[in-house]
Amino acid sequence: MRGNVLDLAVGVIIGGAFGAIIGSLSADVLMPLVGLIFGQPDFSAIVLGPLKIGNLLNAIVSFLITALALYFFVVAPMNAINERQKPKAPPAPPATRTCPECLSEVPVGARRCAFCTSELPKS
Repeated sequence: MRGNVLDLAVGVIIGGAFGAIIGSLSADVLMPLVGLIFGQPDFSAIVLGPLKIGNLLNAIVSFLITALALYFFVVAPMNAINERQKPKAPPAPPATRTCPECLSEVPVGARRCAFCTSELPKS
């Protein structure tokens, strides 16, 4: 139980620090690039009739940037590490064997060959 609580505490602290880094990346690096493309780096001035949707657009862009950063910097590398650490599955046993008389493929559990009707040795 202690390990889980400690892991959670470390995750919350790291998440807060990571959130600050991504917030700075979003506000100081990416939003000026958006400003170059769309003419203004801040969407808060956008109004659609009586609705002020600019702040919502800012929050959506910030969320998408945070989600992409979390995925590419945390989730994808952890998945790759976990995949490398998984033990490899042993190969499946063969479903057929070869008849010693006619060399045809027969099911492993067969007692007689379906092609030459010879009796098969027990495996």
